Amino acid sequence: MAAGEPDFAGRLLAWFDVHGRHDLPWQSPRSAYRVWLSEVMLQQTQVATVIPYFERFLARFPDFTALAAADIDEVLALWAGLGYYARARNLHAAAKQVASRHRGEMPNDLEAVQALPGVGRSTAAAILAQAYGARHAILDGNVKRVLARHAAVPGWPGEPKVAARLWAVSERLLPQTRLADYTQAIMDLGATLCTARAPACERCPVADDCVARRDERVAEFPASKPAKARPFRQAQLLVIENADGDLLIERRPPSGIWGGLWSLPVLDPGIEPAAAVRDRYGLAVRKLGGLQPFRHAFTHFELELTPQRLRLVTDVGAAVHEQPDQRWLNMRRDPLPGLPAPVLQFLLRQRAVDAPAAPAPSPTSPNAHPDPCPEPSTASSSAPKRKASTARPSPATSASGSSNMSPSRHGAAGSRTRRA
Repeated sequence: MAAGEPDFAGRLLAWFDVHGRHDLPWQSPRSAYRVWLSEVMLQQTQVATVIPYFERFLARFPDFTALAAADIDEVLALWAGLGYYARARNLHAAAKQVASRHRGEMPNDLEAVQALPGVGRSTAAAILAQAYGARHAILDGNVKRVLARHAAVPGWPGEPKVAARLWAVSERLLPQTRLADYTQAIMDLGATLCTARAPACERCPVADDCVARRDERVAEFPASKPAKARPFRQAQLLVIENADGDLLIERRPPSGIWGGLWSLPVLDPGIEPAAAVRDRYGLAVRKLGGLQPFRHAFTHFELELTPQRLRLVTDVGAAVHEQPDQRWLNMRRDPLPGLPAPVLQFLLRQRAVDAPAAPAPSPTSPNAHPDPCPEPSTASSSAPKRKASTARPSPATSASGSSNMSPSRHGAAGSRTRRA
């Protein structure tokens, strides 16, 4: 560094004062609750996508206490479209923890913040730095890219040794003052100039001593994750109709993919649907035939769903009544419940084929639309509950752990990657 040249943080802050983002809704006021909410929403999701969701969420849940007191269904409904629903469940659980253990206020201790569900080291540091001005380094996806290039740190940041080197660089560059602005500034640099593709190095405030730029190796940093074939899985999607054309749906378990959402029943391949419905729900059905399979790509695997259309036999001996996690859905009349994006899209396509002139269902959430994220979207439901059968779950007929689609098997998550 040339004599008299401002240090890394000084140059970055000077750039931020002129070119940084100062109008993000969580910046004014920069309270711990607002910062925390934004940081969780920004995991794996772009800023432009997050802003309207953040504003709706804040309007309904203005603080930890309000969010902690909310029903999880309402939380999931307002989260509709952001994907990675483990984040919403963790958000709700963390609010409850803050309300019960910290009197409704975000603690100012790094370990205590990291102990909250869904909050890792970088997220905790970002919350404390921006809300309280605490001196903590962060290392989100954008910052990893900035530092990997500036210091020419080789390797994929997901490797522990590489991550350790990047943490050391991040901590070394921390200024003594203006920690909230610095934290936002380094995230802004990665989001707006030091982008993954076509970075604007000529406008970068720290380009003069960027090793990757000096050596003309910017495209090499950070190294990509080693290629790995995405597993392919299959399952059957049971389209169970009653005499009125209503469809049987059930709520999925609270954790795992599509956790807490409503869905058509899912069944492993190779299992006879009618027998499974009899064993699982105590219903007699006849098969109307299979429909065209369709695929949905998740972050870690690709799923092919084969819809099986089944009609309820009218002379069912057993009484049919509603269960808390089962209901009948009328696609023409009922507001849409929280449905996984591929299931919702399938049902809308089928509804268009069966009744192209019928009006679209009226969702109770502004977010009842197909999800742009890798995981499915939801829409809220205030529909009057319709009758559904008594469920009799049977492990022998549940979807296998190999597809992780069973109503009794689950597991999913996502790591934080902020994009502009």
